[in-house]
Amino acid sequence: MPGVNHAQTPAATDFFNSLLDGAPQLGRYDPRTDGMDPETLSAKDTRDLERMTKAIVEICVRNTGLEDLHAGRFPVSRTGDFSDVMVRTPDGDIPWTELSRISDLEMKAFMIEVVDRVFTYMRYPEALASIPGGRTWDRPKLDENLMKTVRRRQAQRAEEP
Repeated sequence: MPGVNHAQTPAATDFFNSLLDGAPQLGRYDPRTDGMDPETLSAKDTRDLERMTKAIVEICVRNTGLEDLHAGRFPVSRTGDFSDVMVRTPDGDIPWTELSRISDLEMKAFMIEVVDRVFTYMRYPEALASIPGGRTWDRPKLDENLMKTVRRRQAQRAEEP
Protein backbone atom coordinates (compact mmCIF):
# COMPACT_ATOMS: atom_id res chain seq x y z
CA MET A 1 0.00 0.00 0.00
CA PRO A 2 1.56 3.32 -1.00
CA GLY A 3 2.78 5.46 1.85
CA VAL A 4 2.77 2.70 4.45
CA ASN A 5 6.08 1.40 5.75
CA HIS A 6 5.17 -2.01 7.08
CA ALA A 7 8.53 -2.42 8.76
CA GLN A 8 7.75 0.58 11.00
CA THR A 9 3.98 0.15 11.35
CA PRO A 10 2.80 -2.40 13.92
CA ALA A 11 0.42 -4.55 11.87
CA ALA A 12 -2.68 -6.26 13.24
CA THR A 13 -1.32 -9.56 11.99
CA ASP A 14 1.55 -10.90 9.92
CA PHE A 15 -1.07 -12.12 7.51
CA PHE A 16 -2.41 -8.61 6.89
CA ASN A 17 1.12 -7.40 6.17
CA SER A 18 1.55 -10.20 3.69
CA LEU A 19 -1.71 -9.17 2.01
CA LEU A 20 -0.49 -5.61 1.68
CA ASP A 21 2.84 -6.82 0.30
CA GLY A 22 1.09 -9.03 -2.27
CA ALA A 23 1.83 -12.44 -0.73
CA PRO A 24 0.62 -15.08 -0.13
CA GLN A 25 -2.01 -15.58 -2.77
CA LEU A 26 -5.38 -15.61 -1.00
CA GLY A 27 -6.40 -18.79 -2.68
CA ARG A 28 -6.27 -20.55 -5.97
CA TYR A 29 -9.39 -21.67 -7.71
CA ASP A 30 -9.41 -25.44 -8.11
CA PRO A 31 -11.88 -26.46 -10.85
CA ARG A 32 -11.85 -30.06 -9.59
CA THR A 33 -13.43 -29.03 -6.29
CA ASP A 34 -15.19 -25.90 -7.57
CA GLY A 35 -13.75 -24.04 -4.63
CA MET A 36 -10.68 -22.55 -3.13
CA ASP A 37 -7.56 -24.57 -2.49
CA PRO A 38 -7.61 -25.02 1.30
CA GLU A 39 -3.84 -25.41 1.45
CA THR A 40 -3.16 -21.84 0.33
CA LEU A 41 -4.02 -20.42 3.76
CA SER A 42 -3.07 -21.77 7.13
CA ALA A 43 -5.80 -22.22 9.75
CA LYS A 44 -4.45 -19.15 11.57
CA ASP A 45 -4.43 -17.08 8.38
CA THR A 46 -7.97 -18.19 7.63
CA ARG A 47 -9.14 -17.17 11.12
CA ASP A 48 -7.31 -13.82 10.78
CA LEU A 49 -8.91 -13.21 7.38
CA GLU A 50 -12.36 -14.09 8.76
CA ARG A 51 -11.86 -11.75 11.74
CA MET A 52 -10.64 -8.91 9.56
CA THR A 53 -13.50 -9.43 7.10
CA LYS A 54 -16.04 -9.12 9.91
CA ALA A 55 -14.27 -6.05 11.31
CA ILE A 56 -14.25 -4.35 7.90
CA VAL A 57 -17.95 -5.05 7.41
CA GLU A 58 -18.90 -3.93 10.92
CA ILE A 59 -16.78 -0.78 10.88
CA CYS A 60 -17.14 0.21 7.25
CA VAL A 61 -20.67 -0.94 6.34
CA ARG A 62 -22.84 -1.75 9.33
CA ASN A 63 -21.86 1.23 11.52
CA THR A 64 -22.78 3.77 8.85
CA GLY A 65 -25.86 5.56 7.56
CA LEU A 66 -27.21 2.06 6.97
CA GLU A 67 -28.12 2.08 10.67
CA ASP A 68 -30.33 5.13 10.09
CA LEU A 69 -32.10 3.32 7.26
CA HIS A 70 -32.51 0.26 9.50
CA ALA A 71 -33.93 2.28 12.39
CA GLY A 72 -37.64 2.78 12.82
CA ARG A 73 -40.70 0.65 12.49
CA PHE A 74 -41.01 -2.26 10.09
CA PRO A 75 -44.41 -3.34 8.75
CA VAL A 76 -46.18 -6.51 9.79
CA SER A 77 -47.42 -8.88 7.10
CA ARG A 78 -50.15 -11.37 7.85
CA THR A 79 -49.46 -13.19 4.57
CA GLY A 80 -45.73 -13.38 5.27
CA ASP A 81 -44.77 -12.18 1.79
CA PHE A 82 -45.78 -8.52 2.34
CA SER A 83 -48.30 -8.62 -0.53
CA ASP A 84 -50.83 -7.32 2.02
CA VAL A 85 -48.76 -4.24 2.93
CA MET A 86 -49.29 -0.89 1.20
CA VAL A 87 -47.52 2.43 1.65
CA ARG A 88 -49.86 5.41 1.38
CA THR A 89 -48.43 8.43 -0.45
CA PRO A 90 -50.00 11.66 -1.75
CA ASP A 91 -49.81 10.13 -5.25
CA GLY A 92 -51.50 6.89 -4.21
CA ASP A 93 -50.73 3.60 -2.54
CA ILE A 94 -47.57 1.64 -3.36
CA PRO A 95 -47.44 -2.11 -2.71
CA TRP A 96 -44.61 -2.91 -0.31
CA THR A 97 -43.19 -5.47 -2.76
CA GLU A 98 -42.77 -2.68 -5.36
CA LEU A 99 -41.47 -0.04 -2.97
CA SER A 100 -37.87 1.16 -3.19
CA ARG A 101 -36.59 1.25 0.35
CA ILE A 102 -33.63 3.53 -0.35
CA SER A 103 -33.60 6.66 -2.48
CA ASP A 104 -30.93 7.47 -5.06
CA LEU A 105 -29.59 10.24 -2.79
CA GLU A 106 -29.46 7.87 0.21
CA MET A 107 -27.68 5.21 -1.88
CA LYS A 108 -25.13 7.73 -3.15
CA ALA A 109 -24.44 9.00 0.38
CA PHE A 110 -24.19 5.42 1.67
CA MET A 111 -21.71 4.37 -1.03
CA ILE A 112 -19.54 7.45 -0.48
CA GLU A 113 -19.49 6.76 3.26
CA VAL A 114 -18.60 3.07 2.76
CA VAL A 115 -15.81 3.86 0.29
CA ASP A 116 -14.34 6.48 2.63
CA ARG A 117 -14.55 4.12 5.62
CA VAL A 118 -12.96 1.19 3.71
CA PHE A 119 -10.23 3.54 2.48
CA THR A 120 -9.57 4.67 6.06
CA TYR A 121 -9.57 1.06 7.29
CA MET A 122 -7.14 -0.03 4.58
CA ARG A 123 -4.88 2.94 5.36
CA TYR A 124 -4.81 2.23 9.12
CA PRO A 125 -5.40 -1.53 9.48
CA GLU A 126 -3.20 -1.85 12.54
CA ALA A 127 -5.50 0.46 14.48
CA LEU A 128 -8.80 -0.98 13.27
CA ALA A 129 -8.33 -4.69 12.53
CA SER A 130 -8.18 -5.50 16.24
CA ILE A 131 -11.73 -4.24 16.82
CA PRO A 132 -13.77 -7.39 17.47
CA GLY A 133 -16.11 -7.22 14.51
CA GLY A 134 -19.16 -9.41 14.32
CA ARG A 135 -18.23 -11.93 16.99
CA THR A 136 -21.70 -13.46 16.90
CA TRP A 137 -22.01 -13.46 13.10
CA ASP A 138 -21.73 -16.57 10.93
CA ARG A 139 -18.31 -17.42 9.55
CA PRO A 140 -17.70 -15.72 6.21
CA LYS A 141 -17.70 -17.80 3.06
CA LEU A 142 -16.83 -17.16 -0.55
CA ASP A 143 -19.65 -15.51 -2.47
CA GLU A 144 -20.69 -17.78 -5.36
CA ASN A 145 -21.52 -14.94 -7.76
CA LEU A 146 -18.29 -13.09 -7.05
CA MET A 147 -16.36 -16.35 -7.47
CA LYS A 148 -17.74 -16.58 -11.03
CA THR A 149 -16.00 -13.28 -11.71
CA VAL A 150 -12.82 -14.55 -10.02
CA ARG A 151 -12.82 -17.71 -12.16
CA ARG A 152 -13.49 -15.74 -15.34
CA ARG A 153 -10.64 -13.31 -14.63
CA GLN A 154 -8.26 -16.11 -13.65
CA ALA A 155 -9.06 -17.90 -16.93
CA GLN A 156 -8.48 -14.69 -18.89
CA ARG A 157 -5.11 -14.19 -17.19
CA ALA A 158 -4.14 -17.79 -17.87
CA GLU A 159 -4.79 -17.25 -21.60
CA GLU A 160 -2.59 -14.13 -21.73
CA PRO A 161 0.94 -14.61 -23.13
